Amino acid sequence: MLRSLLSGISGLRNHQLRMDVIGDNIANINTVGFKASRVSFREGFAQVLAEAALAQGTRGGRNPTQVGSGVTLGSIDLIFTQGSLEATGRTFDLAIEGRGFFVLGDGERSYYSRAGDFQLDGAGRLVQAGSGLTVKGFGADSQGQLTGAIGDVVLPLGEAAPPVATSQIRLSGNLDASAEGGATRTLGATVYDQAGRSYQLTLTFTSTGNGGWDWTATGDGGSVMPTAAGTASFDGDGVLADFTYPDGASGLTVTRPGGGTFSVEIVSGDPQGRNGLTGYASSMTAAVLGQNGYGSGELTDIRIDTNGIITGLYSNGTDHILGQIALASFTNPSGLTRTGGSLYLESPNSGTAAVGFAGDSGGSALASGALESSNVDISQEFTDMIITQRGFQASAKVISTSDELLAEVINLLR
Repeated sequence: MLRSLLSGISGLRNHQLRMDVIGDNIANINTVGFKASRVSFREGFAQVLAEAALAQGTRGGRNPTQVGSGVTLGSIDLIFTQGSLEATGRTFDLAIEGRGFFVLGDGERSYYSRAGDFQLDGAGRLVQAGSGLTVKGFGADSQGQLTGAIGDVVLPLGEAAPPVATSQIRLSGNLDASAEGGATRTLGATVYDQAGRSYQLTLTFTSTGNGGWDWTATGDGGSVMPTAAGTASFDGDGVLADFTYPDGASGLTVTRPGGGTFSVEIVSGDPQGRNGLTGYASSMTAAVLGQNGYGSGELTDIRIDTNGIITGLYSNGTDHILGQIALASFTNPSGLTRTGGSLYLESPNSGTAAVGFAGDSGGSALASGALESSNVDISQEFTDMIITQRGFQASAKVISTSDELLAEVINLLR
């Protein structure tokens, strides 16, 4: 009877522990990135009352006689199934689809989390809301090239995109081969110097009357060299045959009013090709297709793609890569140690963190403007709660019945 009392107590204790886990799961049903836990039981120590015996002669064999001593805790496992994604509209709210964890740090150790409710602090660092831990990732140089070193994700919110001087002007369209001599076509382009100052450059094409054209370049500020006329000629099919600069030059040199120069190449198309200027006997459509310079610009918006690449959009129409969010993966994520705040630490059985990024061999993807919900299945938790409650009640009944039997034994002595 004492054995049955101890078995009943073990049932109470372990079913209470299971109820604690269920309660924790239900309480965190709306916690961002929360992963539910599951309790597994194992039978307790079984006492052998009689050993098994081998059959001998006419006597048959005998099975062992054993009696158990209740139930023990087998394990409490983390269930890392995917939670649903809820749209928030905030750029820095990030959700992981697939395996992977955000890498966070406090300057001393690394933490891992599925909760991507991030925000910027006063220094422009991306941090997790609530904990204040900094988000780790890969930086980018001034050319927008990602570096291989992992560190805090810091966004240059107060910095402007530097200007780039125009080095090429691309032309496209048609110069009418049937135009009379002296007919003109004027093309205008805004170009930029090294400081981001803009200048209006004008190219004037004048028909020579035989399907060929002379052209000159002028500017609204400073001077443009050379000042003589270049030529553009086409073959009988209207395909660009040759495009020359005046005086044998290889490009235009623009001199700023205050001094200093920058060179501009005119890309008229490939000779014998049709991707630039053409000389058909049709309407004039020649125009400046574009140029590659721009002035300075202020950061106006930030985008984060599915690979975690952070791109800054600037007021001058350019964009630059600012960094990339790092993700870690583990051989056995269920072996991680919970530390509270939806954070995890490595453990001896989780394996070492393999730090990379979304889209690499781990198969993860990031969703910006969304958060991962808890993966708690409320219907399953309520079902488990009922089962656990019945198990607790049954264990309590074993104790009360064993107590009644003990009372009967005591009464025999009276």
